Formats: sequence, structure tokens, C-alpha cells
Amino acid sequence: MILDGHLATSIDTAARALRSGSLLGLPTETVYGLAADAASDAAVAQIFAAKGRPSDHPLIVHVADATGIAHFASQVPAFAQALVDTFWPGPLTLILPRIEGMATAATGGQDSVGLRCPSHPVAQAVLRACAGDDAELGGQRVWGVAAPSANRFGRVSPTTAQHVQDEFGDALLVLDGGACDVGIESTIVDCTRGVPVLLRPGAISREQIAAACGITPLSKEELPSHTPRASGTLEAHYAPAAKVRLMDAKALQAGLDVLGADAAHLAVYSRAPLRTRSSKIVMRRMPDDATAAAQQLFAALRGFDDEGVKLIWIETPPSTPDWEGVRDRLQRAAAA
Repeated sequence: MILDGHLATSIDTAARALRSGSLLGLPTETVYGLAADAASDAAVAQIFAAKGRPSDHPLIVHVADATGIAHFASQVPAFAQALVDTFWPGPLTLILPRIEGMATAATGGQDSVGLRCPSHPVAQAVLRACAGDDAELGGQRVWGVAAPSANRFGRVSPTTAQHVQDEFGDALLVLDGGACDVGIESTIVDCTRGVPVLLRPGAISREQIAAACGITPLSKEELPSHTPRASGTLEAHYAPAAKVRLMDAKALQAGLDVLGADAAHLAVYSRAPLRTRSSKIVMRRMPDDATAAAQQLFAALRGFDDEGVKLIWIETPPSTPDWEGVRDRLQRAAAA
């Protein structure tokens, strides 16, 4: 069931559900999450079951503000604190040492925990209501919610409330916070190894991370030993039902020319203007701006699936820093 996320009664209903151990479709600025009380292993188990996600694949814990860190993390390095001060609330997840006994299921049994403070006003309202001491809400106070993307494991993340309902049906309570502003998942930085290590690119770039903490983040390949598992870092992920193939604009046009007028069951998503003689090919223009492309990416992939295509050809994004997040998601979608 979809609720208006901007109504106070809907916020109370959502907080009540989380405090009672139920699941919730939660809007954030990145994508919609499938949320549950991070401290309740029983509640978190419902997330893994609903998504079909392996229980050792960790979830990100969302907190209302930086004070929530103390409930889950045992220490915060100085460079990590600088990142918190600069980017929270916002689309940045930090991997920190976990307090023993806290969020065991949500972290897949690891000794680290991924923490994020979302900036979406609806997510903020729900998190603050969950952690408040309002006796009328009942249930236990929730200091953080585990909230992976609200989709079946490995598939395209949702960026609207309708996407979530399409995945899980009317039985799941979903707050409608509108279309997500960022559109791809948060940047993930590992802060457990003395220096920042970028595990997943997102809207916050390497350059911004370096400027905020004074240390250029390493890639996980540069410091591979004991890399903690993190959300959305599998080689194959974010995949629509149709097969995704990445090509440059020249190869895309050559392929369309070869297929000719009888081509069907194909979608093409490109920045370059392309020609086709087939009226059955679904053609869509990718924005030239990386931020706009990220915002539209998952909705576009879901839309192609809705069109019933079997194959999606996508122009490979530029190899520039601002496109790193989009490029990462498409490379994982193509590997599925």
C-alpha cells in the first residue's frame, strides 16, 4: 500500500511499522529502500527473505544524524569524521568498525558496519520518529534502519514508490516521497584501514572526497586485502530482465544499419543521435549531463523492460570522473 510520505499521519504509520518489526518501502534521495529495524535480527531477516538476498551480503544502516553513529560504530577515524561533517546528510556511506553485538544480521556477520544519513525529508522524518520517545507509537525505539534498495536481489533499483509496489505488491507499506533526486545508490567509502578506500562510486566523487578529508581515496584494487563486503559491489548487479550490452556510438549505429527495417525487441539508449529504419526499435536519448543521466538511469532500464524488449544497447558513458557512478552501474548491469 502506498502512503503519502509528506503527511504526518503517514510518517507515524511508517514509524509504528518499523518499531513493531515490520518492513517499509522508504524513499531516500538515492533510491527507495526496503527498511527494517537494523538492531533487530528478526526484522532484518525479512529483508533478506523478501529480496532473495544472501544473508552474508551486508546492508547499509541509515541514521537520522551523526549522533546515530555511536549506536553502531566503535570508532570514527579523523578523515571519516571530516567526510561526515562535509557530506551528511547526503549520498555517502561510510564503512566503520562495528560495535560487537550490534546489527549483526544487517552487517552479514562482519566486524564492520556501513552507515549513512539520508537527506530526503521523508526519510529524515521517519528516522527521527523511530528514534523518538513517543509512547503512542509503541514498539521499541529504532536508532537506525537497514535499508537496501527495494527490489529483488541483483535487479534494477527503484526510484519511485510505484517501482517498489511493482516489485513487492500491495502487502508492503510504501511511503511516496516522489522520484529520487540522485537516482543511483550512495558512494561507499571504507574507513576501516587507515585511509579512505572507494568501494562503490556514486554522486559524491573521488575529488570531492579528497577535498573534504585531505586524502585521495584509494580504489579497492589498490588495497585488496581484507576488503569488507559492501552493498552493490558484486560484479553483476542492477540488471533489467533484458540483456544489456555497452557499445560506443559508432558500433551502435553500425549495428542498427546491419539489423535494418525488420529489427525488433531491441531498445537503444544513447547520447549520440542515431538512425534506424525499424519502427519497432525503442529509441531513447540519454542526457548529456552525468547528474541527469544518473537520475533517470534506473527508471529508463525499468521502462525498457516494460516495453518487452529482449536486448538493450547502451552507449558507453564517458571515462570522466563525473560519469563514474553511472558507468559503474551499467558495467554491472551488462555483466549480469
